[in-house]
Amino acid sequence: MGELDDEHGGSGSLRPNRHRAKSRVKQRSFWKGLPFAISISIVLALLIKTFLVQAFSIPSDSMQNTLQRGDRVLVDKVTPWFGYTPKRGEVIVFRDPSNWLVNAPTSTPNVVQSFLSRVGLIPSSSEKDLIKRVIAIGGDTVACRRNGPVEVNNKTLDEPYIFPGNTPCGEKSFGPLRVPPGKIWVMGDHRQNSADSRWHMNDPKTHGFVPIENVVGRAFVVAWPVTRWATLPIPKTFSQPGIDEQAAAGSTFVWPPS
Repeated sequence: MGELDDEHGGSGSLRPNRHRAKSRVKQRSFWKGLPFAISISIVLALLIKTFLVQAFSIPSDSMQNTLQRGDRVLVDKVTPWFGYTPKRGEVIVFRDPSNWLVNAPTSTPNVVQSFLSRVGLIPSSSEKDLIKRVIAIGGDTVACRRNGPVEVNNKTLDEPYIFPGNTPCGEKSFGPLRVPPGKIWVMGDHRQNSADSRWHMNDPKTHGFVPIENVVGRAFVVAWPVTRWATLPIPKTFSQPGIDEQAAAGSTFVWPPS
């Protein structure tokens, strides 16, 4: 078929050879460029993990039914760089403030898992991070007596996200407590299965409060599995009228907790 090109003054037998030569050049170019493309992808993944968004795996049942064990959530790491402070009702990831995870089981990752965790494609097994809901922020007064309800600045919280059958503070009532500036009070949605702020009130270092500088970021979406995809908005109860006024005015508090 290439011989039809002879009428243009060229040898038809040379054209297929040119195509083969070009194909070999393209293949060599592809393989030469592949390591560079992979390197760029890894660098981008590291930058995204470090500064933008990171995936975290839910290791326990403490946030049921909002989050299930094995869910993957995406955490916004951008806003903390711009003076972000956690808001009431947000689901946040934070670094262990004072050996809260001392008895938590740890696993040894294989080589592949270690690599993928370094580039942010899977969570690292060595990261001592927790995920809870922010209930009160610096300046707030928080309390939960005789199994509830939880009160923030004398406003009763309507908490439909609590695990069915649980009471608002389980067997661990508390308060009234005034949250110090720069700290937050956190609780899991599965109140009877969450070692949250309530269970660390006697810790001499934190008294159950989490320093804001320990906050990694806000979890804003359940990304995996796809059947569980959902956003994680702030419940309306945290925007009820007057909830900020008491915090601004100040109120009686117990410090440190007994």
